Amino acid sequence: MRSEQEMMALILGFAREDSRIKAVYMNGSRTNPNAPRDMFQDYDIVYVTDEMEGFTADQSWISYFGNLLMMQQPDALDAGKGLSTDPGRYAFLMLFDDGNRIDLSFQTVDYMQKVYLNDSLTIPLLDKDGILPDIPESTDRDYFVKKPSEGEFDSVTNDFWWCLQNVAKGLWRDELPYAHHMFELTTRSALDQMIEWWIGSQHDYEVSAGKMGKYFKRFLPEEYWTTYLKTYAEDKWAAVDTAAELFGQIGREVAEKEGFQYPERDEKQMLMFVRRVRSLPGDAEAIF
Repeated sequence: MRSEQEMMALILGFAREDSRIKAVYMNGSRTNPNAPRDMFQDYDIVYVTDEMEGFTADQSWISYFGNLLMMQQPDALDAGKGLSTDPGRYAFLMLFDDGNRIDLSFQTVDYMQKVYLNDSLTIPLLDKDGILPDIPESTDRDYFVKKPSEGEFDSVTNDFWWCLQNVAKGLWRDELPYAHHMFELTTRSALDQMIEWWIGSQHDYEVSAGKMGKYFKRFLPEEYWTTYLKTYAEDKWAAVDTAAELFGQIGREVAEKEGFQYPERDEKQMLMFVRRVRSLPGDAEAIF
């Protein structure tokens, strides 16, 4: 597997040699000083050019970076589905046979000037024409957990307890795809949001919990992390019980920390309902 030094030399070497490329910058986890380093990190690279069509029409240049295992062109896929795409950018997501991955986007100068300052995880790598705006040192501050308002807290707690009935009825009906989807879409979504707020509240909202909670294990106490893992239990009723237990525990802690009111009655009533549904025989004709 080619090293980071080799890959960066390749990425910058190509840009230096091709007169169509005016500037290069990088964002993503490799620009984040707080992200763990490993061999799976992508190279999120942007080439700035006003001759983008040449790179999309003739893609033979890709071989410069190695032998492809697979590639995705999300803009082309969106266009194929009839979705609108921005003519100012085009992306190639490329996985090579040594395991390295480059997510390479081409942007016009005009497009770059609109988006360059929008991501705090940005590092300029090459600027032939002096077109890249000045930017502060790369930091993940844009990805810090945001402190919830009381309305946001109320919305998430209400979603968690209200939507649990859908999971319960799906499990009773033996409609596993529906029940599983509802659990992941609503129950886990609300649980994960509460966990993010819990992590933020413990660190003055100056940390990132990572995309899709990938840093949960790093920040949660072992007891909470072990409990969270049980929400992936094959027994879906057990997963529901565990998710409800954990949500209640951390939800109360967030509420206390931020001065919010935790919905004790909603929790009590919905736990009673879910347990009732779970106990019903398959031929039941009434819930109560």
